Amino acid sequence: MAHRSGFVNILGNPNVGKSTIMNALVGEKLSIITSKSQTTRHRILGIVNGEDFQIVYSDTPGILKPAYKLQEAMMKSVSTAISDADIIVYVTDVNEKIDKNRATLERIRESGVPIIMVINKIDLGNQSKLDSIYDKCSSLIPEALIIPLSAKEGFNIENLLKHIIDRLPEAPPYFPKDQLTDRYERFFVKEIIREKILTNYKKEVPYSVEIEIDTYNEENNIVKIRAIIHVTRNSQKGIIIGHQGKMLKKTGTESRQDIEEFIGKKVFLELYVKVSKDWRDKPGSLKKFGY
Repeated sequence: MAHRSGFVNILGNPNVGKSTIMNALVGEKLSIITSKSQTTRHRILGIVNGEDFQIVYSDTPGILKPAYKLQEAMMKSVSTAISDADIIVYVTDVNEKIDKNRATLERIRESGVPIIMVINKIDLGNQSKLDSIYDKCSSLIPEALIIPLSAKEGFNIENLLKHIIDRLPEAPPYFPKDQLTDRYERFFVKEIIREKILTNYKKEVPYSVEIEIDTYNEENNIVKIRAIIHVTRNSQKGIIIGHQGKMLKKTGTESRQDIEEFIGKKVFLELYVKVSKDWRDKPGSLKKFGY
């Protein structure tokens, strides 16, 4: 039997459940998930292997109109994901206005690669609403396969996987068969800390934050990590730290627990907060942070 391999890129608007779908398909939590939009900033690969196939999933930032250079960099990764895909999984949900990104949908159609349109969160809608969005998806991209599912409930994920495998091109594996992702542990440590900030803080503060791993030292039974939380203004620094340092301590404790679970070792985590004015609009800062 011929071996199949391909890059399956997951696209869609913010907060439709792209990261939840990727994590469900990969079987590991690689992308952070919160109720806030713009949670995903980087393109993250998740690799799934079978005896005769390899799927390289790519989670991407939600499609938006950039307001600053960080978001411009995020949208460049979306554009790349359209051009280098073997299969595109475009995600919408039962509550979304599917045609608000007609230009992107047209680019996806013109890409010439197989398209699967996923209608997520069907556990939150009714049959009438699902039928309506199904018809809209069909009219916008007639050639697409449309799959309703609930990533949160795990409903129809296996069906999606089956259709992805069926559409993979014949090719050898692109990565070693035991590899799960293209990212190092330090990246996921950063993302875990950022997830806690997205969860614990409100308004613009989480969107003004970037995490830098200053030191990462592995010893026999413990990993010692020093991380810097960059913010854009002094007022945000005070909010991150909180009264008598309580908010920073809460974020550090929750982050440490998740990092320990992820890497399978005890962790000593130190968090510091630094004001890096306008880092989201400075090319040097964006390059330093991996954008």
